[in-house]
Amino acid sequence: MNTLLSRTNAIFAFTLSVLASLTLMCALSTTLKEYNQLVSVKIVATKKLVKNVADYSAGRERNDLGFISFNLDADLTPAFDWNTKQLFLYMTAHYKTRNNALNQVVLWDHIIQRGEPTKLQLRNQHTKYYFWDDGNGLKANDNVTLTLSLNVIPNAGLLPISTVPSIHSFSFPNEYITKNA
Repeated sequence: MNTLLSRTNAIFAFTLSVLASLTLMCALSTTLKEYNQLVSVKIVATKKLVKNVADYSAGRERNDLGFISFNLDADLTPAFDWNTKQLFLYMTAHYKTRNNALNQVVLWDHIIQRGEPTKLQLRNQHTKYYFWDDGNGLKANDNVTLTLSLNVIPNAGLLPISTVPSIHSFSFPNEYITKNA
């Protein structure tokens, strides 16, 4: 009855039960945390240009392509607690056109892992992804809003996605640029 195999099995089962309980407590301890209220973020669009270019995949139609540069000041230190493994940040642009009531475009993203610097000070940063519009809705658009969202990757538990309440609105110019941006 008390063989080496049965004792090893009992120790292994007890260890797994303790580890499962600790993992559950770790997950529950940060479930209700509001990450978007803890961090401070400031976004400012510094360069705003719009170009009318041919979209060869859509039958040679001409669509708007926006170019922006931005400054980002963010202190993400409070988002890192003992249950945070990494943060996935992404900046989106929201705007309205005649054809669509809501357009959302992801322009930039960044991953911060535990142990890396958590304060970002980016100056004249270019977008990582193209700012395409499926028509001519960027020229003279006076209500483009930039928001920063963060996805907290925990050691254990749910994956909360939060949008930081700090936003920045700007207008695109009334004229297309003709040279390369």
